[in-house]
Amino acid sequence: MPKFSFSAHPYLLGFDALERMLESSAKINNDGYPPYNIEQLSEDNFRIILAVAGFAIADLSVVVEGPQLKVRGEQKQNGAEFLHQGIAARPFTRVFVLADRIETIGSKFENGLLIVDLQRITVNQPIHQIKIN
Repeated sequence: MPKFSFSAHPYLLGFDALERMLESSAKINNDGYPPYNIEQLSEDNFRIILAVAGFAIADLSVVVEGPQLKVRGEQKQNGAEFLHQGIAARPFTRVFVLADRIETIGSKFENGLLIVDLQRITVNQPIHQIKIN
């Protein structure tokens, strides 16, 4: 089955950058870790919940770069010697492509879950760091 391309469709002109961004995001998010949910709380409010068991707030970052929300995690090595290690401790980057006018309005860390709240607004903001509460 041939791959769909925005540039090949006569009614979708100028979407090359979007296509490259989606392909890049798909490559980064390929392994499915960490697992996440996306909830629609209302017509204009959304929530992304990532299961980040074993991570501390200091190990996580949430950054908006243009139309992308990037969540990164990297645990500090504590030098423990494991007899069995079933809890994933590998670094990750999870990228979400945000539609126009979707703004990150806050994030919090509860019970091993990173919760990022989003809202549809009328003004776009530049790149900024989101503080995890």
